[in-house]
Amino acid sequence: MRKIAAITLILSAGLVIGWCSGQVGSLASGRGAAAPRAVTPRGPLPAAEQAVVDRFKEARSSVVYLTSLGYQQDFWSLDVQAVPLGTGSGFIWDAEGHIVTNFHVIQDAQEVEAALADGSRHKARVIGVAPEKDLAVLRLQDAGALKLRPIPLGSSADLQVGQSVLAIGNPFGLDQTLTTGVVSALGREIQSATRRRITGVIQTDAAINPGNSGGPLLDSAGRLIGINTAIQSTSGSSAGIGFAVPVDTINRIVPQLISRGQPVRVDLGFDTIPDTWAAHMGVPSGVIVGRVVRGGAADRAGLRGLTRTVRGYVLGDVILAANGVQVKDIDRLLDLAEALPADARIQLEVLRDGRKVKLTLELGGGRV
Repeated sequence: MRKIAAITLILSAGLVIGWCSGQVGSLASGRGAAAPRAVTPRGPLPAAEQAVVDRFKEARSSVVYLTSLGYQQDFWSLDVQAVPLGTGSGFIWDAEGHIVTNFHVIQDAQEVEAALADGSRHKARVIGVAPEKDLAVLRLQDAGALKLRPIPLGSSADLQVGQSVLAIGNPFGLDQTLTTGVVSALGREIQSATRRRITGVIQTDAAINPGNSGGPLLDSAGRLIGINTAIQSTSGSSAGIGFAVPVDTINRIVPQLISRGQPVRVDLGFDTIPDTWAAHMGVPSGVIVGRVVRGGAADRAGLRGLTRTVRGYVLGDVILAANGVQVKDIDRLLDLAEALPADARIQLEVLRDGRKVKLTLELGGGRV
């Protein structure tokens, strides 16, 4: 009985194999010779598209991939080693090896490694920071042996909404990434690490993601117009709203960081009162003068500060405008003052006892 079952199984298997072979043979017999298809000629790229390609090729060698490192001691061996803390972008400022990036990219770094477009890696040293502008300058330690291409500079003063822009950086560690978009808005404000607002910021819809920080925002001519700094997003990734500190601010601050390690800061000679006090005290938008430093710039200009009496506080002067420009808070006043020459005078419009008064504040000696 077992022999009969085995023979039946073998015969059945043979029939199945034979049937499958016949099917394969019939399929093969219906096939002809095959070869890759011919490529349809495309022709030259459209001029606008070719321009983007050219700008990227020109600018990519000026973009740097930065890795922030921190020192960590091994629990067992007690050996100290550098471990990555985060990554970001930067760009070459000059032939001397200075690199510009955001302050928050290198904020906690004890060591920074810079990877150039050719793949070579170099140590870089932080030589100056401006946290209130979210800017930092590094210098490649072996810059003398390198052939560097500084990024071309543009201007942010004449930017217009709708202009084409290119953002180059290293989002999520993906180096040499290009995204494009337009200038979506101008004159935005973002908050810096010191909580001081950065004014005059460029808004763009070019995709900016973690790792893009510190990278260049370029115009259609391939010139630097801003440094990609922040995004507004609920997910932490690009939502089409990115912000860049304008190049005119960069071009003013970076030379100061290279020469003295910190930006020139203005001492106006008075302390301010929090903005929330303005609404509480029923005064218009402006800078409420608090304590006036004796002998300082504000004292010499004749500004009056807040005074305290037995019946409470008595409002002094409220600065409404400086050189004809409305100043709604101390950040705007400082931005205006810091952009002026060291010996400049500021014409102030002040609200005093319900009347508008004109005063002249001299900056000389009020810089640190």
